Formats: sequence, C-alpha cells, structure tokens
Amino acid sequence: MGCTTCSTKDGAVSGCRNNGGCSTGGCNKMNVFDWLSNMDFPSLSTFDVVEIKFKNGHKDFFRNSKDLDLITGDAVVVDVPNGYHIGHVSLQGELVRLQMQKKKVPNDDQIRTIYRIATEQDLEKFRKVCNREMPTLYRTRDIIQKLNLSMKLSDVEYQADNNKATFYYSAESRVDFRELIKILAGEFRIRIEMRQISLRQEAGRLGGIGSCGRELCCSTWLSDFKSVSTSAARYQNLSLNPSKLSGQCGRLKCCLNYELETYMSALKRIPEVNRPLKTRKGEAVLQKTDIFKRIMWFSFAGENAWVPLSAKRVHEVLELNKQGKIPDTLVEDHIIAKSDSGVLNNDLVKMDQKFQKKHQHNPKRRNKRKKRN
Repeated sequence: MGCTTCSTKDGAVSGCRNNGGCSTGGCNKMNVFDWLSNMDFPSLSTFDVVEIKFKNGHKDFFRNSKDLDLITGDAVVVDVPNGYHIGHVSLQGELVRLQMQKKKVPNDDQIRTIYRIATEQDLEKFRKVCNREMPTLYRTRDIIQKLNLSMKLSDVEYQADNNKATFYYSAESRVDFRELIKILAGEFRIRIEMRQISLRQEAGRLGGIGSCGRELCCSTWLSDFKSVSTSAARYQNLSLNPSKLSGQCGRLKCCLNYELETYMSALKRIPEVNRPLKTRKGEAVLQKTDIFKRIMWFSFAGENAWVPLSAKRVHEVLELNKQGKIPDTLVEDHIIAKSDSGVLNNDLVKMDQKFQKKHQHNPKRRNKRKKRN
C-alpha cells in the first residue's frame, strides 16, 4: 500500500524518489494480507473494530461506530488524545478480532472511534503538517547539541491537527530533557511528547537494506523484538564475528532466532564431543560438524586431512573409550575388511571363470596336444 505522495499527477508518477526508503514512512511497512476479504459474512456479525496504520508502520485499533463504508487503504480521521489524527485502513473484519486477541487488546470502551473518511481538505492540511517534520528534526538536533544531551533523535511525527508532535529518541542512560521541552514548546508552539525507543525500534523506523539484500525485517513485518544471545550463533556453528552477526542497529541480528529451534532439535541427535577420540593411531580432534547431515569431521595431530564420521560411529567410539577400549581406526574395521576382501575375491573369481571358459570351449586343442606328446 503506497502513501499519498505516490499518486499520479498529469499521467506521471510523482513519488518521493527516495531510492529505497519512503520519506513519509508509509510504503511497505507492516503490510498485511487480508485472506478473508473475498469471503461473504452476515452483515449482523461484521466486526466493527478497524485496524488503522500510521507513519512508520505504527498501528492501532479504532471503532467504526458510524458504520462507514471503508476499504483497505482509505484515509480516515480518527480520535486521539487532545485532538485528531489521520491514518489509513490496514485491516478490517474478522482478522482484526484475531489481531486484538493476539496483542491482548480488550474490546471495551477504551477503543476510540473513527470520525469520518478524510476529505481532500484534510489530506492537504496533513501534507502541510508533514512538511514541518524534517525542518523540526534538524532544528531539534542542533538544540540537543548545544545543550550537550547524550541522546540521539531519530524521528519526529506531527499530529494531523498540528497541535502535538512526538519526538522519538534513543539513549543509553536517563536523560533530563526538561529544558529541551521548554525550548521546543516555545519555538514551535505545539505540545511536545518525548518517547524513548530501543535501537532495534530505531532501525525499524529509519529502514534500510540488510546484508541479505532485502529490506530490514524490523521495518517491514517484524513487530515483536525478542532478545538474541551469542549462544544462538554457537548452536548454528556461525563464526563469532561481531561485524557479521550485528545488524544496522548495532545489536545481534534478529534472524539468528529464526532457525534456532530447528538447529536445537537436530543437535539432540548429535553426540557431544568434549574430549578427543582415542585410537591406536592417535587422538582425533573434532574440527567441524554438519548438523543436518549428521556428519562430523576429525583430524589427527600433524595431519591436514579430515576424516568424516557419522554421528552413530562417533557415539560408538565414545562408548568404547568410556569402557577403556581403543579402536584401531576411526572408521569401522569390519566394513573395510569386507570391501577389501570383496575386491580380491572378485578378481580371483573372474580369473577362474576365464580359464574355465577356455577349457570348455576348446576340447580339441587338448587332444591334439596329447597326440603330439
């Protein structure tokens, strides 16, 4: 769903031309697919709560108490504390009920209402208000620098009625911004709200391209940020290089948790090797493990070649070492004996068959040789 600036004027697409990131924060952020949109439901059972999407993918629930005929993507004027704001319809119907249950939002009187569908005058006023955001952002950063505040201002969002502005910042410690609020309120003549966000949320609001070549998960679909530890990288046999494991937010990548459960379940079938395997040839040290193929590579001291072993064989060698027994080699001896004897026996059998065929097919030659003798 595109924002209002991506409309077509005089046959040409206007757009913000920001080359990869929407300047208004409305394109491709937290989009959802309504898979129940083509299904007919009884009119009496239509859920009257609508999910509204605001700048940078922020969403909230509002009640359609006036039974407005809404379509996904419509701009609507909604009730907010101390004024009104303009958002776009992102989801409606029964899926909203499921979303509220997932986010544990009660369906009570605390849900605010939708005033009306936004008119052209409302949208024009909202565009003028949004044009104040970037100058306000740059000016506020200058004031923060002069006040020597240890905080990073990442975004400014104006309310559609031009009465309030929310300043999003990140900081490592507590910041006393009382003097900052006085200066901002006196200079911009608006109500000021300072909202601290985490570094992951900051990266989601700013957006960008990840090392995988796709847009950041936090700016497109990921809304719940879970803690990521270095143990997730260890379980997946990844190199503990901070530059490779860190995202644009400076924290460990959220995608390290995506396949962690699969690796954890696969590791249950892999034996733990806490010490070298003892053989008559020497001690073999674990070098690498292929978790899903269940193959483990070992090497001996002074050798560059690695010996691949199955997880089952490694478990057998560990049991033998535990019992005080030392195998001849890492590989299974009886398999090698079978393969070697099989090759030799095949050669002998072929030679016997060859001589037998000669004697069977040429009996006259035998008789001639006897007569000559």
